[in-house]
Amino acid sequence: MTYNILFGARIHQKAVLITLKMADAHETDKNIEIWKIKKLIKALEAARGNGTSMISLIMPPRDQISRVTKMLGDEFGTASNIKSRVNRQSVLGAITSAQQRLKLYNKVPPNGLVLYTGTIVTDNGKEKKVTIDFEPFRPINASLYLCDNKFHTEALNELLESDDKFGFIVMDGNGTLFGTLSGNTREVLHKFSVDLPKKHGRGGQSALRFARLRMEKRNNYVRKTAELATQFYINPATSQPNVSGLILAGSADFKTELSQSDMFDPRLQAKILNVVDVSYGGENGFNQAIELSAEILSNVKFIQEKRLIGKYFEEISQDTGKYVFGVDDTLKALEMGAVETLIVWENLDITRYVLKNSVTGEEDKPSLLEWFAENYRKFGCTLEFVTNKSQEGSQFCRGFGGIGGILRYQLDIRSFDDLTDEEVYEDSD
Repeated sequence: MTYNILFGARIHQKAVLITLKMADAHETDKNIEIWKIKKLIKALEAARGNGTSMISLIMPPRDQISRVTKMLGDEFGTASNIKSRVNRQSVLGAITSAQQRLKLYNKVPPNGLVLYTGTIVTDNGKEKKVTIDFEPFRPINASLYLCDNKFHTEALNELLESDDKFGFIVMDGNGTLFGTLSGNTREVLHKFSVDLPKKHGRGGQSALRFARLRMEKRNNYVRKTAELATQFYINPATSQPNVSGLILAGSADFKTELSQSDMFDPRLQAKILNVVDVSYGGENGFNQAIELSAEILSNVKFIQEKRLIGKYFEEISQDTGKYVFGVDDTLKALEMGAVETLIVWENLDITRYVLKNSVTGEEDKPSLLEWFAENYRKFGCTLEFVTNKSQEGSQFCRGFGGIGGILRYQLDIRSFDDLTDEEVYEDSD
């Protein structure tokens, strides 16, 4: 999915078109989308205007362009009565910009439509026209129209809430429930009951036979649960888990037996985040398992970040030569195609200068992060944004400058620094 953001530069000056490519086919792309939205929100929240000339307009899926167009027409009539000439002109200009932009859409896009427009005041006190319109990377359920001296971004912040899906298997002596949790949405996929023989005190020759029958039924129960888990939590198209993690819950030992069973798919075993004891089975047990797992679910991204940076530090501690850090060395390794995983701090503040015109000296000055986000695929690597909130993340940012990479093969960047121009020329012959 592609969405365009148009920032009108100073009044009467040309606008700059920024195209943000939003794709959900890959986890890396999703993380980049989230980073871009964070960056956009930060810019919008910092913007301020004079009067109430900044419009925030959000249309949910299946809303009607005609309805909003009529509403803006009514608002235009009302705004014509504003006493302050300067504020009246600014508000009317913003409404007109919104009307013009809506003409580009025949209907509301499948995920809804977000539009911000108005005149803001820059840090140096000058006015700047801003118009931003895009289809979010996932459905937005808010409906909003506000004229204020600031942009309202609450609905965008909700887009950033984790949409990871987690699987739950609630298993006890009476049956098993399979469910998922995504954000605040809980869903029961399937549940079935089981009638297992109880332990008894019969002795004699029948004792071993009853014990054997009881174990057979328990094993059959675990096998059925394992098979259904594969059916519900493995995507047949990709042969990979369709959940970010699994929680096993129950009031007996069945959950532990399942997690340790050879019948349980190893792809799902690797996704187990927690095994919890609950007082109930069924939906009550599902609800209790969600409550008991709240902390670990909120920290899944945190855990993934710790593992990623931990792997990076392991390469360094073992001196494998398959690592790089610092801006210069990382860029060199990228150019060589040696970087497998590019790791950067999400708030890295470095500008990349590109000379566009050698005569006029005109330069393009995108941030290095933006450049990475747009170009990492060209180098055949994955891009991972990390924070400084974990101990490992903080050490990565402070000790390694917040930029580095895990390499595909051993590489000594310093050896390339030692080459003279003559040596490079001779090698090329």
